[in-house]
Amino acid sequence: MKKTVVLDIVALSPRVIGEHTPFLKNWIEKNHRSVVEPVLPAVTCSAQSVYLTGKWPSEHGIVGNGWYFQDECEIKLWRQSNKLVQAEKVWEVLKKENPDFTVANMFWWYNMYSSADYAVTPRPLYLQDGRKLPDCHSQPMELRDRLQQELGQFPLFSFWGPNTNIASSKWIADASKKVDEWYNPTLNLIYIPHLDYGLQKYGIDFDKIGKDLREVDALAEDLITYFEKKGTQVLLLSEYGITSVSRPVHLNRILRKAGMIQVKDELGLETLDAGTSAAFAVADHQVAHIHVNDESKLAEVKSLLERTPGVEKVLDEVGKKEYHIDHARAGDLVVIADADSWFTYYFWLDDAKAPDYARCVDIHRKPGYDPVELFLNPSIKIPLLTVGGKVLKKKFGFRYLMDVIPLDATLVKGAHGRIPESDLDKPLFVSDKGLNSTGKIQPTGVFDLIIRAVKG
Repeated sequence: MKKTVVLDIVALSPRVIGEHTPFLKNWIEKNHRSVVEPVLPAVTCSAQSVYLTGKWPSEHGIVGNGWYFQDECEIKLWRQSNKLVQAEKVWEVLKKENPDFTVANMFWWYNMYSSADYAVTPRPLYLQDGRKLPDCHSQPMELRDRLQQELGQFPLFSFWGPNTNIASSKWIADASKKVDEWYNPTLNLIYIPHLDYGLQKYGIDFDKIGKDLREVDALAEDLITYFEKKGTQVLLLSEYGITSVSRPVHLNRILRKAGMIQVKDELGLETLDAGTSAAFAVADHQVAHIHVNDESKLAEVKSLLERTPGVEKVLDEVGKKEYHIDHARAGDLVVIADADSWFTYYFWLDDAKAPDYARCVDIHRKPGYDPVELFLNPSIKIPLLTVGGKVLKKKFGFRYLMDVIPLDATLVKGAHGRIPESDLDKPLFVSDKGLNSTGKIQPTGVFDLIIRAVKG
């Protein structure tokens, strides 16, 4: 078997490769570039699961970055157990063929409690006094301690939120090299998320994302040079491309005005009660799963959404099967945004009644994905003073609320999730010219290409 690295640079598309990415541009030109037809939804968890299993969401069950757990009547995003992926993984197939094969999974998702030999993934510490501290989880467990002794604490707050920067991707890159040195895995899966942030904030605006592109280019050069010098073959891919948008669509507010949403008053603030709502949306970028608890209202809900500006398609059972998303975890309906729109999770009609988590970075309590978490509230006059004061409370062990996120969804200028019209906005697969000669591949085909690469 041949040592292989699969480098996943999130949001890298043909459209953003150019003057700001000189190394990647030249390296890709020396190899073979294919466009990957993105899976629906074109989001991290679904795309990575397709690549690693060779199966569609209808088979592996990862219908988005989260879904409605019907037996618990709760919406949960960003779960981490690999047991949720209902299909055999690429490394399990390779291990059957050669017991000496080993794999390192460096931050690809569903990275806890898997059969991978070595794995590292974000896992904050949630303390009883309300503090959230940066940390990670690893397999074997002592790998976490060894990496943080060598590289410092995993910079969680640069991984997501208003303070996102290259530090988290740099830590992942350095940790990946350390794992290669210490364990010499046959296959190393490396996740570099940095491009995701600026592109979601600003869309395709090179004046604003040029710095991010240059930083990722330098990081890619460091990683690829390191591995190629050791004779390791490098496969480069991405999960989706990000396109510019200008219209947020508040599906839950539309359903609420139609009498479908049940909210609960909690000390004057509102929370969504999914189990007693007639219908609600689990928003995930440009795709949303609509769960209709009252089956008699299914046709009414479908008609309402089809008339909603910003909605391109509403998939029923036939449509879900066409897009390979007909799984029990999927919504009764699946809604796709048009090219200029994306879906918020917002369900309140008055910002004064928004739940306390709405103004915080809280990826687990929010009943949908929230890219507005990338922004600091512009109404905060002196951000350093406001945030610094809250951090001081945290350091002294006091309870605090880091409520610094705005409620203005129009700030978001980039999105993904739908299948874009142009190949310039689709994900990439780059490999040696001998591995793949096609110009376009299905997402399920990435699985086979990884196996072929490792088997030489």
